[in-house]
Amino acid sequence: MKRYGLIGRTLTHSFSKDFFSKKFEKEGRTDCVYDNFELLTIEEFPSLLGAHPDLQGLNVTIPYKEDVLQYLTDSNDVVREIGACNCIKIKGDERIGFNTDVLGFRNSLVPRLRRYHRRAVILGTGGASKAIQYVLQRLGIEYVIVSRHKKINELGYEDLGEDLMADHYLIINTTPLGMYPNVESDPPVPYEYLTHKHFLYDVIYNPLKTKFLAEGEKRGAQICNGYEMLIEQAEESWRIWNSPEF
Repeated sequence: MKRYGLIGRTLTHSFSKDFFSKKFEKEGRTDCVYDNFELLTIEEFPSLLGAHPDLQGLNVTIPYKEDVLQYLTDSNDVVREIGACNCIKIKGDERIGFNTDVLGFRNSLVPRLRRYHRRAVILGTGGASKAIQYVLQRLGIEYVIVSRHKKINELGYEDLGEDLMADHYLIINTTPLGMYPNVESDPPVPYEYLTHKHFLYDVIYNPLKTKFLAEGEKRGAQICNGYEMLIEQAEESWRIWNSPEF
């Protein structure tokens, strides 16, 4: 049996198990199984590997995309540059880290961009944020980072005034605010300054329309959730786990 899975702290919102289970059934892969592995802390990771020696690959979600790096034996250039991993290929004692968020986000974002989406606001500073920053840098899109607890080179939500909003038409939420089951929460963005030129992108996929996106839609903004990004990154994970080139 080839075992794959997802690690995270709370996985009731997870899409991956259902996606891969249906994929295995559709493709007749009776030798494959995908499980959710909830870890209270990342220190439980070695025990997980010991308990499941048949593991071939893992996806990684909140809040372990950065913390899991200490347990990798190797990683690709993207992971080394951005410091976040959401896909692990396991070969014997080797644990090789990849980041499929980068490809998933880029493929989802680029077809939707307009000529005036040249400056962005990234909400959040975690592993997903690092992948988004990597993509925007390579697309030549300037960005500012917003955090609840701002540090050097970061803004706070109180800094999102009318002038900044009028000059940054792409706003990307990488925080868990609005994710099921806390669907009534949303980032404290000054929505009153949104226009039809704004593009609100939320990496959350459950619910499909977060309060963040709904507030943008009310004001005529373009919106996109994280579902397409998730499909892209899941398929890329499968390619990594099963391709000899990795």
